[in-house]
Amino acid sequence: MTKSTQLKLGLVTYNLAKDWEIVTIIKNCTLAEFDGVELRATHGHGVEVDLTAAQRKEIRKRFADSPVQLASLGSAFEYHAIESGIVKENIEGTKQYARLAHDVGAPGIKVRPNGLQLEAGISMEKTLEQIGLALKECGEFAKDYGVEIRLEVHGKETAHVPYIKKIMDYADSDNVFVCWNSNQEDLTEPGLERNFEMVKDKIHFVHMRDLFLEEYPWRTMLRLLINARYRGFCCAEIPESSDPVRVMKYYRALFLAYQDII
Repeated sequence: MTKSTQLKLGLVTYNLAKDWEIVTIIKNCTLAEFDGVELRATHGHGVEVDLTAAQRKEIRKRFADSPVQLASLGSAFEYHAIESGIVKENIEGTKQYARLAHDVGAPGIKVRPNGLQLEAGISMEKTLEQIGLALKECGEFAKDYGVEIRLEVHGKETAHVPYIKKIMDYADSDNVFVCWNSNQEDLTEPGLERNFEMVKDKIHFVHMRDLFLEEYPWRTMLRLLINARYRGFCCAEIPESSDPVRVMKYYRALFLAYQDII
């Protein structure tokens, strides 16, 4: 856990670490004093469902033997498609990914909504219900493996928190949670604090952009997390750099400084 705060600092491997192998991720996170990492699917570290049992065990051991926690696996599975077969493929892919998370020691996986189907004449409510029911099925399956399903606040329309709240209501699951994504949509009506309030009890993971971006009220968001007694990871999802560890160290310094002046 970072310094004396209850918030833990992590790294999303999209994009800064997209080409790093596991050993490099652990080394650089250790050097920068990051507490954990979310491994993004399809990236250079190769943590994918085609890994053998031995390879999965090796990844689990590497993290267990290090000061860096494998906090999450990040997928792009989504459930809003019109075609039922595509939705089913994404549900089955999520289930395979949950097994992978269990085997490598990740306590949760990130999935996402990625839009509505209004142009096809399908109501907003129907699509939100479809996403929620798919999540419910995935959450029940993943529970048997001790893995959480974490819904990223994501998508052109679905990044609006009231829509996420409706999806979560349809999911109605004690194993489906929210990955707060620090989007500009968080600030739209009814405003950041009320949007946060809608889902605060379901937030089990947080993504953050560059903390120097003054367009987003980072100190307010961190205060809301602390007041909500959030104990999870806040993970930096930032661009590539030719000097990544130095960037990570600056990121950590600002993350701590913001909390000191809340």
